[in-house]
Amino acid sequence: MADIDPHAEIERLRAEVEALRLRAEAAEAAADHDVLTPALNRRGFVTVLRSAMAFCQRHKVPAVLLYLDLDGFKRVNDTLGHAAGDAALVKVAEMMRANLRESDAVGRLGGDEFGLLMLNAGIDEGREKAQRLAATLETDGFLWEGAKTPLGGSFGVRAFAAHTDPEVWLAEADAAMWVRKKGR
Repeated sequence: MADIDPHAEIERLRAEVEALRLRAEAAEAAADHDVLTPALNRRGFVTVLRSAMAFCQRHKVPAVLLYLDLDGFKRVNDTLGHAAGDAALVKVAEMMRANLRESDAVGRLGGDEFGLLMLNAGIDEGREKAQRLAATLETDGFLWEGAKTPLGGSFGVRAFAAHTDPEVWLAEADAAMWVRKKGR
């Protein structure tokens, strides 16, 4: 039986542990990010909301939550195909990220619904941001096979009001979005 160099074996085990640590970090990051868009998934977004709510409560910092539902998105999938729908979702997430601050968060909550969390912002800033993002959606749209396709969206806006459950805050913003959508 050949002698095993203990130092070489220790180095091999260290390398193996490091590789496993990196894989675990990648898996953890993937668990919180949307598989299609450059946004958090619902799980990741709710985690960020929970932390932000605790921070806002503790430090008396304002925050606002925007809830976006794309208007007419089914039409994009039905007329242009699901690949075009996927491209539209990616474009929306990229546009929202490009128009937010580093401290803000974007999450794809499911299907064609997105959430935006803005810290150090109140209801007026949230409404103004929602109006600008809605206008950008309509004017920019997205390119599919060389043709520009317009997009539209309805936003619900809700300020942080000492919420203790992120799902309640999301539900309130979702309800506000539906009021806007039905009013169109």
